[in-house]
Amino acid sequence: MPHIAISMFPGRNKEAKQALADETQSFIANELGIESKFVSVSIEDVPPESWEKNMEQFPEETLFVKPGI
Repeated sequence: MPHIAISMFPGRNKEAKQALADETQSFIANELGIESKFVSVSIEDVPPESWEKNMEQFPEETLFVKPGI
């Protein structure tokens, strides 16, 4: 059902990303009252120099928490 896409600066290894994805999946499933198997999570490394361009893909009406605010 829900898919959570995480964009972040590079630097974390696969194990750290897996742990983050697992915790995110568990949290979202718990908050929504659904089974974890219905929640998918992706993690994308975005270099700092590409961050602003990457953020442009998210329409204002879908970005509920903005960076730095």
